[in-house]
Amino acid sequence: MTDSGESLNHRHLLGLSTYSAAEIELILETARQFREVLYRRIRRVPTLRGITVVNLFFEPSTRTRISFELAEKRLSADTVNFSKSGSSVSKGETLKDTAQNIEAMKVDMAVIRHESPGAAHFLTTCVDAVVINAGDGAHEHPTQALLDLLTISDHCDGFAGLNVSIIGDITHSRVARSNIFGLRALGANVTLCGPRTLMPRYIEALGVRVTHNLDEALEGCDVAMALRIQLERQGASLFPTLREYHNTFGIQTTHLERNPDMLIMHPGPVNRGVELASEVVDHERAVILDQVTNGVAVRMAALYLLSGVGPSPEETD
Repeated sequence: MTDSGESLNHRHLLGLSTYSAAEIELILETARQFREVLYRRIRRVPTLRGITVVNLFFEPSTRTRISFELAEKRLSADTVNFSKSGSSVSKGETLKDTAQNIEAMKVDMAVIRHESPGAAHFLTTCVDAVVINAGDGAHEHPTQALLDLLTISDHCDGFAGLNVSIIGDITHSRVARSNIFGLRALGANVTLCGPRTLMPRYIEALGVRVTHNLDEALEGCDVAMALRIQLERQGASLFPTLREYHNTFGIQTTHLERNPDMLIMHPGPVNRGVELASEVVDHERAVILDQVTNGVAVRMAALYLLSGVGPSPEETD
């Protein structure tokens, strides 16, 4: 990353709703350069040496947690991992008490995943550390959206006028919200598609188009992003069966045949045969594993830019 004098106008990464197009582009460009580190023989740079990052995961996670841990290790940060299971939280300790106790150990940055919307913002009122939201309830998941944007940029010529359709459980999806904010900021057209029972009321106010017909959503679509059906977040049966959902809203090979240039994305984990046909998951137009790789690079970029310290990637060969 060249020293252009650009920087983020935010101290924390709580969501993308307040991030400008320039800030998002800065994160993506920084991620592209950090991505090169992942392909070196020695995949580590001293950029965040001396910085301590705590990963506060109050909710189960595999991809996001491993991705953040790898990003921190690749940057040579000191990493402390916390999980709700086996911690004092199970004894009644509050988020505020947990955070303040951890900060008393002189932590510089905190990555938090929590089942409650607003938990990341609340954490900023309790501690002086920089806070990165790794997913808070059904609110936002900014680094997932950023890695999605990076993946799209690898395959498409710019975002202006790009047609992106997000399909599935919009109501419970923090990924959808962050992607809407990021894509709209960069000039893309966003269509949401899913059952009426999984579509928030008044979501059109975010500047998106809403349809409940998959064929309509995929007509002229450049990027189709299928969302995981989050059964663990649903308090009631919001559609008859998974088979019926797949038949109505699952992306099939026939959709790819009609639109052979359409990119297929999914934040993972994929329920094969539900959101995507198994053949679609394995199709050459599916870039799901690219999203995983880009997740490490994006989180390296976010950690670096928010830390405010360290040399640029070009200076850390």
